[in-house]
Amino acid sequence: MELTQGIVNDLLAQLGPGDGYTYLPDDLNLQDLTDLLDSRYGAPRTLVLDGFTDPTVDESRGGALLVPFEDRAVTIRAWAYGNQWVGTGTARAPEGDERSVLVVAHREVPELLAVAPDKDEDVDWMERLRRITGWAQPAQRPDVAWAEVESRLGTGLPSDYKRMVETFGKGAFDGYLDLNQEPWTDLREDGLLIWAGTEHEDLYSWRADGDDPDRWPVVVRSFDGEDVPFDCTAAEFVCRILIDPHHPFTMAGYFDTHWFMNYRESG
Repeated sequence: MELTQGIVNDLLAQLGPGDGYTYLPDDLNLQDLTDLLDSRYGAPRTLVLDGFTDPTVDESRGGALLVPFEDRAVTIRAWAYGNQWVGTGTARAPEGDERSVLVVAHREVPELLAVAPDKDEDVDWMERLRRITGWAQPAQRPDVAWAEVESRLGTGLPSDYKRMVETFGKGAFDGYLDLNQEPWTDLREDGLLIWAGTEHEDLYSWRADGDDPDRWPVVVRSFDGEDVPFDCTAAEFVCRILIDPHHPFTMAGYFDTHWFMNYRESG
């Protein structure tokens, strides 16, 4: 069977919006399905590999996808997408044969914070970002050697950015906005340090002027080379594009709920 995104849509529609699973046809190439889901949702998280379940898997990490198979899952990879988990891999059927499967399950997400606070409010934007994404995991990179990074770059870095990297680690907001683990210097001749980017080739940077990095403004270098400045920090910028539908670079129109896809866990 030659897979297309349209066929994937049909398979998911057959499972419905709630919990469900199906054993896939024998002529369906599981790697092709995984690649199509990967292109749609980003890098997956491995829940089960060679019959061994990741001991950290729980409801917040896609555990509901394993329920239909009890102890029969062989390899299951999962994607978070809004209020749904999507998984594929292999599991033993009740009669004992190993079969390819597609499975979906409801994903609990926190109540969406409807709007960003007013500009003059005293806000911990990193804490707000944790709430927006429903992030409840421990810090992923608490021991980053920032002194070494800053020495190599020849400059200090904004404190909220360092907290983002320490908290979330390597990955992407909504599986779309990639967080650089240290700033890229590709645009340094233009006075910009790049802290994130998207698959649409927008680059999220700071205008690295002045001695206080916490006061550096965000500058978006769009795919067509235009620079768009924003008088805010990186964490505030991410909060606003996630939930403010009127922001010029909003992601609020694409997803009703928001999350952070951690690449270290999804491998």
